[in-house]
Amino acid sequence: MNKLLQYLLILIFGFFLTRVADLMLIRGAYFRRLAEENRIRRIKIEAARGKILDRNKFELARNTVFYLDEKGERIGRQEALNLEAVGVPLQKKWVREYPLAKATAPVTGYLSEASQEEIAGSSCQIGLGELVGRGGVEQFYDCPLRGSKGERLVEVNAKGTVVRQLGQKNAVSGNDIHLTIDKSWQEASWQALAGRKGAIIILNPNNAEVLALVSSPSFNPNSFTKWRDDKKIKQWLNDENFPFLNRAISGAYHPGSVFKIVTATAGLEEGEINAETKIEDTGEIKIGQWRFGNWYWLEYGRKEGLVNIVKAIKRSNDIYFYKTGEWVGVSRLRDWAEKFGFGEVTGIDLPAESGGFLPSPQWKEKAKKEKWFLGNTYHLAIGQGDLTTTPLQIALETAVVANGGRICQPHLRLKTKECHSLGIKKENLELIKQGMVGACSPGGTGFPFFNFEPRVACKTGTAEVGDGTNDSHAWFTLFYPTDEPKIVITVLVERGGSGAYVAAPIAKEIIERYENKNF
Repeated sequence: MNKLLQYLLILIFGFFLTRVADLMLIRGAYFRRLAEENRIRRIKIEAARGKILDRNKFELARNTVFYLDEKGERIGRQEALNLEAVGVPLQKKWVREYPLAKATAPVTGYLSEASQEEIAGSSCQIGLGELVGRGGVEQFYDCPLRGSKGERLVEVNAKGTVVRQLGQKNAVSGNDIHLTIDKSWQEASWQALAGRKGAIIILNPNNAEVLALVSSPSFNPNSFTKWRDDKKIKQWLNDENFPFLNRAISGAYHPGSVFKIVTATAGLEEGEINAETKIEDTGEIKIGQWRFGNWYWLEYGRKEGLVNIVKAIKRSNDIYFYKTGEWVGVSRLRDWAEKFGFGEVTGIDLPAESGGFLPSPQWKEKAKKEKWFLGNTYHLAIGQGDLTTTPLQIALETAVVANGGRICQPHLRLKTKECHSLGIKKENLELIKQGMVGACSPGGTGFPFFNFEPRVACKTGTAEVGDGTNDSHAWFTLFYPTDEPKIVITVLVERGGSGAYVAAPIAKEIIERYENKNF
C-alpha cells in the first residue's frame, strides 16, 4: 500500500513539474506577449469631416470639437488645453454643425449611424458605429468628406491609465466640398417661402450652377448630431408633410402652363406655327362630350380674339396651345420635351432625384388599356394630364430661353459643366422671350412684376392636381435681366392655388430680400 501511494505521489509530482516546465519554458514567450499586449492599446483617432462651403466660403456644414480624457470622459476646452500643455494625450471628438439648419437641410443633408448593409457595401472605409451622410451633399460626397482615421499606440498600467505613448499615425481630414450655392440667395428664398409647402430653385442660366435650392417643410440636421433630439426626429419621420422629401428635385408635380415653353418651341421649330400665325380664341374647344376651355373663359366668361404666339405666352392662352399641340402631334411634342430633359433625371449631384413622368400613347395603352386621344394631346400641350415634372426641370427649361437655346447639367459642386445646344433657331427663341417679357408686363398674367425693375421675363402656371379636389399647384418661373440674363428663379407652392397670386409674389420677395440683404 505504501509503495502504491509513493508511486502515485511520484506521478503527480512529475505531472506538476512537466506542467510548470511547459508554462515557464515552452509557453513562456506566449504569456509574455499576452501580458505585453494587455498593457498596449490602440486608440482610434477620428478624422475631421470635410466642410461644406458655399461659393463665398461660408460654412454650410462644419465641425465642433470636444475632448475626452484618458478615461473617455468629456472635459471642457480650457481643461483640455491645460492637460495638453503638460503632455497629457487626449482624444478629440468631432460633432457636425449646420449653421443655417432648416434653410439648407435639403442641400447639406445630415449624418446618422451607418447600418450593417452600408458598412458592407460602402466603397470607403466605414467602421461599426460610425456616422455616414444621409441625403444632400453629405450623402452624395460621403467618401471624400470622410477622410482617413489615425491611431495612437499607448502603454497603460494595471488600472488602465495611459503611462506613455509609443507611436502615432495622424488622421487625415476629409476634403472640403465647395458648392455653387450662394448663402444670400438661399436665405432670401427660405424666408420668402415662409413655411409654405413647396420648393424654390435659383440657377445661373449660363452654366446651371445652383445658387439656391429650398424645400419646405424642412428639418433641422443639428438634431441628429450637435444636440440629439430623438423625439423631434420621430415627429419628422411620422409627419404627413414629409419634411425629408426634397421637393425641388424629388417632388413630381403637374407643371401646368409653365410647360407651354416646350409646346411653343415644338410648334415653331416644327414649322407648324410662326410669328404670323393667329388662332382665334373661341373660349373652348368641343370634342364630342368633352370640352377643353381657356382659363380666361372658364373664370371670367371672356375671349381674347385672334392670338399670335407672343400674345399666347403673354396671356397663357390655352386655345392657342391646344391647337399647336394638335398640329405638332404627340410624337414630336414628346421629342421636344425629351430634348428639354423632361421624363428623365438631370444628373444633379444630389441623391434621390426624380425624373418626373412624360406620358406616351404606348404607355397609356399598356398601363391603362386605353388608346391615346386628341384630348390627351391637348392636356400634354398645356402641361396637364399624366405629365409630371420637378421644379429643377422647370428651372432648366426656363434657362434654355435665357441662355440662347442650350441645356446644361445642373450642379452643386463648384466646377465647370458643359452645356449643349438644342438647335433652336434664334428668331424662335426671341419670339418666346418676347412672350415671357410680355407676361410680366402690363396686360400679362404675371401682374406682381408689372413695371418691376430690373425687367424680368416670366411664365405663370396654375396646375390642376387632378385628384378629385379643386386644388392647384402654384408655379412661377422667370429670368432676369432680360438683356443679359444671369438669374433664373422657379417657385412652386404645392396646392397653393394661382401661380400669379401665390407663387409670383414669392419670387418678387426673393429678389427684393436679396437686393436689400433682408433675411
